[in-house]
Amino acid sequence: MIPFNPSGMMPSPETLLFIQFTATALMTGIIWFVQIVHYPLFGRIPKEVFIPYEQAHAVRTGWVVAPIMILELVTAAALPLLRTPVVGTPLYLAAIGCLLLIWSSTFLIQVPLHGLLEKHPDAAAIRRLVTTNWIRTLLWSLRLGLLASLLLSVKGR
Repeated sequence: MIPFNPSGMMPSPETLLFIQFTATALMTGIIWFVQIVHYPLFGRIPKEVFIPYEQAHAVRTGWVVAPIMILELVTAAALPLLRTPVVGTPLYLAAIGCLLLIWSSTFLIQVPLHGLLEKHPDAAAIRRLVTTNWIRTLLWSLRLGLLASLLLSVKGR
């Protein structure tokens, strides 16, 4: 059973932090797979099937990552509502900063590149996608480390 705060309306801060950590861990694993395996293989897809492949990729990937990314964002936004001291720590603020940069990179860089690739197979756009995706890969990895440290510090109290 998930522990709830005294008001009974929201999970405890520790539970929200753990859910956030879990979502971040899932996204970190996914993004490393995408970075090392998935995106580099885009260049090997024959041009005549690339567009339908990219369109299917966008839909299927969305079904996997959107719920996890939204859960990560919602738990990150909900934690400050509980006015827990964790929220003001440098570790948590850095983790939130990483999350904001991840979402910015996703919607300002990677989503537009996928939009371009859904219309035209372009080797340069694929290279940009692989290169710029390192932003998210490194930020999710850093975020995971920050949240792990924060979780360990909360457990140690």
